Amino acid sequence: MNKYLTEFIGTFFLVLTIGCCVIGGATLPPLAIGSALMVMIFAGGHVSGAHYNPAVTLAVTLRGRCSFADAIPYMIFQVVGAAAAAATVGFLYGAPKDAPLELAAKVPQALVAEFLYTFALCYVVLNVATAKANANNSFYGLAIGFTVLAGAFAVGGISGGAFNPAVAVGITIMKLTAAANIWIYLLADFAGGAAAAFVFKFINPEDK
Repeated sequence: MNKYLTEFIGTFFLVLTIGCCVIGGATLPPLAIGSALMVMIFAGGHVSGAHYNPAVTLAVTLRGRCSFADAIPYMIFQVVGAAAAAATVGFLYGAPKDAPLELAAKVPQALVAEFLYTFALCYVVLNVATAKANANNSFYGLAIGFTVLAGAFAVGGISGGAFNPAVAVGITIMKLTAAANIWIYLLADFAGGAAAAFVFKFINPEDK
């Protein structure tokens, strides 16, 4: 249960930061979002592996470093954490002033953007947090947080920059993105996580 609670807490603060920054009108939200992810990874990495993202959990499971028995509870607690964060943002800030992001006119671009940066995120996680050659390093949280920061700056204007199915649920509840967009995030993000696992295993066949 400690692992699942850690996943809840880390995902909660990631989504809370996203909502507060976007709805609150913060300057350069990706900096705060990447930083929140980084510190939560450093805080919870020794307990749960600090996935905070169902796509990362899928990648780590396919890579062989998370059991299937843990994968589903991880994903459930991540989504519940995101939903709780969305409710908290609603209490703190109310509804967003702007209309929800609509992706209907740019579905192919949004799919590619979400796939590529979710792939990048999961690929970085697998290499810095699960590879034997990088065991016990001190930079894994920074590397992962900066990947999200880079992705948010690079393609946030195209897809909203979720790179995380739990985040997608959270921003949908907060009405930052239209509910009709949810399939884009789920398909692209899980596909990106699976692709990262297969690429990692292909490049590192000896790292079992």
